[in-house]
Amino acid sequence: MTNKHENSKDQQLEAYRVDDAGTKLTTNQGLRVSEDEHSLKAGERGPTLMEDFHFREKMTHFDHERIPERIVHARGYGAHGYFQPYESMKEYTSAGFLQDPSIKTPVFVRFSTVAGSRGSADTVRDVRGFATKFYTEEGNYDLVGNNIPVFFIQDAIKFPDLVHSFKPEPHNEIPQAQTAHDTFWDFVTANTETAHMIMWHLSDRAIPRSYRMMEGFGVNTFRFVNELGKSHFVKFHWKPKLGVHSLVWDEAQKLAGKDPDFHRRDLYEAIEMGEYPEFELGVQLIKEEDEFAFDFDILDPTKLWPEEIIPVKIIGKMTLDRNPDNVFAETEQVAFHLGNVVPGIDFSNDPMLQGRLFSYTDTQLSRLGGPNFHELPINRSVAPVHNNQRDGMHRMAINKGQVSYHKNGLQANAPEPASEKDGGYVHYQEKVDGRKVRARSESFKDHYSQAILFWNSMTEVEKQHIIEAFQFEVGKLKSKEIQQRVVDMFANVDFRIAKELALAVGASVPEAGNVPDGSPASASLSQETSVKLPNTRKVAVLADHGFDYAEFTQLKADLTGAGILVEVVSKNLGAILSSNGEEVPVDHTFLTADSVQFDAVYVAGGKDGVTNLLASKKAPAFLLEAYSHFKSVGAGTDALDLLTAAGITSQDPAEGVIAGADHKAFIQAVTQARHWSRIV
Repeated sequence: MTNKHENSKDQQLEAYRVDDAGTKLTTNQGLRVSEDEHSLKAGERGPTLMEDFHFREKMTHFDHERIPERIVHARGYGAHGYFQPYESMKEYTSAGFLQDPSIKTPVFVRFSTVAGSRGSADTVRDVRGFATKFYTEEGNYDLVGNNIPVFFIQDAIKFPDLVHSFKPEPHNEIPQAQTAHDTFWDFVTANTETAHMIMWHLSDRAIPRSYRMMEGFGVNTFRFVNELGKSHFVKFHWKPKLGVHSLVWDEAQKLAGKDPDFHRRDLYEAIEMGEYPEFELGVQLIKEEDEFAFDFDILDPTKLWPEEIIPVKIIGKMTLDRNPDNVFAETEQVAFHLGNVVPGIDFSNDPMLQGRLFSYTDTQLSRLGGPNFHELPINRSVAPVHNNQRDGMHRMAINKGQVSYHKNGLQANAPEPASEKDGGYVHYQEKVDGRKVRARSESFKDHYSQAILFWNSMTEVEKQHIIEAFQFEVGKLKSKEIQQRVVDMFANVDFRIAKELALAVGASVPEAGNVPDGSPASASLSQETSVKLPNTRKVAVLADHGFDYAEFTQLKADLTGAGILVEVVSKNLGAILSSNGEEVPVDHTFLTADSVQFDAVYVAGGKDGVTNLLASKKAPAFLLEAYSHFKSVGAGTDALDLLTAAGITSQDPAEGVIAGADHKAFIQAVTQARHWSRIV
């Protein structure tokens, strides 16, 4: 395997980049244009002439600038980067990009929501897509996953039904990007295999703080196959180096209005600042002979593999270090497909996976206008492409010669198949024997045990968030019958959920479900066990004329030194003057920014500055909202009056309230992200 540079994909894309600086305006045919302000008319006030080819070309292109959006995962954002293994995985797989720790493989990642249209908000309660295209030397490999390790359904034939249920209801096209409506919950209660995924969907995992702070999972069960033909079942994990963190529900709702681009802005700005997101790739491996050694079916996509039983082996790291040059050409036109594999990676009989292998290519044919979407620059393999496929819409390759078939004699049988030794893909030879049936394995019929596992693994705060999410979603339903069915269904997960939900929506409290005593828990499922770092956390510093410049300068230096981003919020843009006359530029006003866009808030010291802030009701409101979302709040010298005006009476560092310009304590508080001890 040759040692290709990690910039091979970037070098390939360079041939397609166009820089218009200093050039002359032309038509798409290269003809220079002398006038682009006025259409060609019969007289200055006369009708436009059909012969105005420039107008017709320009308008026709504009009329067709939008392509059909993805049916699911329409709202997405992407970034370029590279993947580098920590060690050779030769023992488990022959996949070339997992062999040599010195080789960096280019990648393109697209993050997305699932339910909403392209114009929906980033922060809605939803599953998040996490799709990675590896541009390997053996061809493209696509790892297409989500930020949740399981799925709603067990068989792909029900996927259209699932999507139809959570999309806007067809009779009124309402609601957008939400599952809080009757058709979704009707589907859920009629298909109890959804129980486990619903627990994840109503947890904090469905409202991530950032794409940079959420896990990714391959969801389905795949195979690793080594050079000797030995197979292991495998599940894939992306572990964010910044830890796994979320918004609170009130924040998520407000951000949808205040900054619907919150997640894409966060990713774009982090990369532009050089704070490159990093994710470690982990795998769970099961020997072929151990396929039936567990109390769950390893091919069931509604089940995870508990990490306490099957540990995650960390095998490499992905770094996202470059934003797209053009979102449409790259992020919107990128086409993923689970069938894009390389030697050493194969499929299992997971029935969701089997269906996805058809669906992805089929939808790209419609969305991207024909069979040649692989020739778009973002989708091109960096490995050479040679086959007998010709023609079709938007063909870009100009294939020479008279031969377009196999086998052939006119071209010495070229291009000819490659042997396994020469890198040819060989499918794993799994023995398959059975009758043709429309049925599901008995081993898939347990719908509740892992939903119980997830619930038992949550902290008390996380459990309360799940209950409140149930109350919100089911409280939006019009059908009392469906509300009761949800209550009855989730009594099989935990009676507390059913009881508190029933009381909230006016349903009957059911008998306790058949929940076994002493059900296990898994610490890895709780976000509260995740790593917590101050890096790239964003702090709003409230300040006005008369602030303490020396104290502010030290605060900014201390926070920046810890990797925390500092932005000044005041009543007006421009600059504010300190008590000694020094100027500091203002980044936002109380009108253009909101506390939900920050991870913590600090009131700059200086008596005159605080007095000026107190003259506006917006500063105390800004501070109180952050406090109500369990964020850290800090106050410099003489700044306690603003905390008091906001109704914040606590000065307990354990609750994330830091007074007296204690910057070290404030950094520690920001690192904790949320201070749940404030919950009464």
